Amino acid sequence: MKRLVYADNAATTQMDTKAFEAMKPYLLQEYGNASQPYSFSRQPKKAIQEARETIASCIGALPEEILFTSGGTESDNWAIKGTAFRNYNYRTTITTAFEHHAVLHACEAIERLKYPVAYMWPDKNGTITPDELARHITDETLLVSVMYANNEIGSIQPIKELCAIAHEHRAIFHTDAVQAVGHVKIDVNDLGVDMLSASAHKFNGAKGVGFLYIRKGTLISAYADGGVQERGLRAGTENVAGIVSMAIALKENIKALKENQEHVFRLENKLLSRLSEIGIPFVRNGGDHTLPGIISLSFDGRDGEAILHRMDLMGISISTGSACDSKNTEISHVLQAIHLPDSLAKGTIRISLGKNNTEDDVDAIVAGLKKILAKR
Repeated sequence: MKRLVYADNAATTQMDTKAFEAMKPYLLQEYGNASQPYSFSRQPKKAIQEARETIASCIGALPEEILFTSGGTESDNWAIKGTAFRNYNYRTTITTAFEHHAVLHACEAIERLKYPVAYMWPDKNGTITPDELARHITDETLLVSVMYANNEIGSIQPIKELCAIAHEHRAIFHTDAVQAVGHVKIDVNDLGVDMLSASAHKFNGAKGVGFLYIRKGTLISAYADGGVQERGLRAGTENVAGIVSMAIALKENIKALKENQEHVFRLENKLLSRLSEIGIPFVRNGGDHTLPGIISLSFDGRDGEAILHRMDLMGISISTGSACDSKNTEISHVLQAIHLPDSLAKGTIRISLGKNNTEDDVDAIVAGLKKILAKR
């Protein structure tokens, strides 16, 4: 049987065993609806509160500042739309041209309702500089939304500095930290952010659950009406098992954060040095300050989709920087935003390593790329 080498951890991660085991009682035994008043609901209700406290402690927040959602996409939509819909004066939202589509499409939705949106452009390394924000922001800006780290190229943004500029103009600051939470140290008070989005399946929790951190005092509209859950801001029966798994997974990742980072950086350095040793020319995108394990590589004149499919035939799962159909190759909006030349953009792949990857995985990836790309 072909061995699977999974190197697309930026897309999703393998569930942590402790997180999985923690879910089971709330699916099989303690399955009560946490909103009900009888005794059978006490344990699910307690579990949700303990999970809220655990998650809050992992990012330096207060428990009441953690609002549970179905994942990063919902959290981003809530932050963007919920802020805009409290804005009766139609003040401006500022975001970037290379955000995740959960932010970009949410911004397009409010634009259709006549809310103004301005878009900032990153530099060639995929960074939004404080000067770039200073050029766009005014005292009429309502919200600034900048992702903590880009999901395709891994570039980490100067969130603390950007947030300070936003607050100088009395704007609210949101960051989509879906790729970063559980992989780098995050303290919402040190950063100063007013809202932060996260998704459990990006840090070894269950799919279909996430959270939105909303700083106490930040005004936002309810995401869903119909019940009193999440302080009346997000109606609907809570996903108790998913919430519990998210808290355990995040706690485990934070507990082993330094160890995991060192392991992933070691694998990353080995992969890049091995590619250089065997003479395969490549460009590393994202600059020098990237998330652990997210490696965007461009091979000039090559076809990223073809590389992906040939690697898949070898049992190696990676991602790509473009999407193809039968007629067109569409370059990723992220690669367009950093003005990567077409010949490089079309030959871009993303390898994203995680804590469960091994040196054998790296050897297999390098061998696969050598077979596909080495000159004959």
